[in-house]
Amino acid sequence: MSVEYRAQRRRWPVLAVALSALVLAWTAAALWFQFPAVRWLALVLPLVLLAGLIALSFKGRRAAWLGLAAIVVGVGAWFGALQPRQDRDWAPDVARGVTSRLEGTKVHLTDVRDFGWITRDEAEERWIGTMVDLQQLQTVDLVMTTWGSPHIAHTMLSFGFADGQYVVLSAEIRREADEAFSELGGFFKQFELVLIAATERDIVRLRTHARADQVSLYRLEMTPEQRRQLFLSYLELGNDLDRKPRWYQTITTNCTTVIWRLARLVAPGIPLDWRVLLSGHVPDYLYDIGVIANDRALEEIKQSARITAKAQALPRDIDYSRGIRQGL
Repeated sequence: MSVEYRAQRRRWPVLAVALSALVLAWTAAALWFQFPAVRWLALVLPLVLLAGLIALSFKGRRAAWLGLAAIVVGVGAWFGALQPRQDRDWAPDVARGVTSRLEGTKVHLTDVRDFGWITRDEAEERWIGTMVDLQQLQTVDLVMTTWGSPHIAHTMLSFGFADGQYVVLSAEIRREADEAFSELGGFFKQFELVLIAATERDIVRLRTHARADQVSLYRLEMTPEQRRQLFLSYLELGNDLDRKPRWYQTITTNCTTVIWRLARLVAPGIPLDWRVLLSGHVPDYLYDIGVIANDRALEEIKQSARITAKAQALPRDIDYSRGIRQGL
């Protein structure tokens, strides 16, 4: 037996152990997030599968590899068969996704959220319908909120109209009533995706007041036609999700990647950038490509974009949307 052949034989067990550990760890995580009521299953079943692989290994390398392949196929078939749904017991703030109907230049929006937040988890619930005119669409603002790590942010777009209306569109996880957000859960089909339309005094004030997040507001440089196309592409997403739900995915289908994909429908040349994934750096990316006006230093723009302290100092009787834009 040659030295090279003996070395190859020694490497095979290491490879088998590494692949088995990876498959079983992934299986445990998927079971953990899919079956929260019986999370012991996420511990017991992988151990049973591991015991089976060990038993097969005594019958030979071929039997062990076939057993591992069967686990991969079986777990993959189960995970692939999981389908997103519309009929779960949703958390109140994501219970309804926006839908719309276009009549000429008029857009009728249904299920726009206008909650009055008392605490970060308690609100006076109110869903409204409204109508906007595409010919009056004047501005698009990026609303970015960070908490904890400055590298991760939630991003939303606020569309401003000449009649004073602001409609914020936000791609969010659709939690069930007893669920909390989990970045890891977003990798394992724990959440559906929902498009929320809301007023700024709901969705932005929630973050500046009840959550006390660091919220920034950036004006985007777009032509009137680009603004209209972006707004309509968002609403088309809302109607699509109403017809056919889909999963939220932490990396590929989140609030920022949705914005980037919809923006590419308007401007196909917009490049993909690592800062789309590390969403806290989105302003740097938009500044570099000129979507945020780059006539001043970026740090100066970031400083003036921060609105949390300004919003908290506003009198309650002032128009919230006008107040947070003072001095921008």
